[in-house]
Amino acid sequence: MTGHAKPTKAEIVALEKSYWDAMKAKDGGRTAALSGKTSLVTGARGVMTVPKAKMGKMTEDGAWTLESYVFDDVEVVSPAPDVAIIAYTVRQKVTMNGKAQELHAADSSTWIRGADGWECHAHSETMLPDKKAA
Repeated sequence: MTGHAKPTKAEIVALEKSYWDAMKAKDGGRTAALSGKTSLVTGARGVMTVPKAKMGKMTEDGAWTLESYVFDDVEVVSPAPDVAIIAYTVRQKVTMNGKAQELHAADSSTWIRGADGWECHAHSETMLPDKKAA
């Protein structure tokens, strides 16, 4: 389908929050549905290529739980009508292997609108020091 309007910032923020809410609920079906056929993920573990089904399994993994998250400094660009890139900082409360932690990170995601709607094809997370920059 052609002729899509560029997405609004609110649309893309809602998609990103939908993904985080699915992680919080450990809804692997939802994270898989929101992910591209193969996603690129970068973070503390380096670079990963993650197929849809594996993304769902990773979401449901029992070793961690996302308790809450808050986005800040959200920016969205749309270089083409069916492409959007979101970047933001996030404060997240997680429980990993039974230990509660608060994490502060800078994240970005690349969303592409295809025949099945919007899908996230790349996500990157960089941990930030847990103090406000001077």
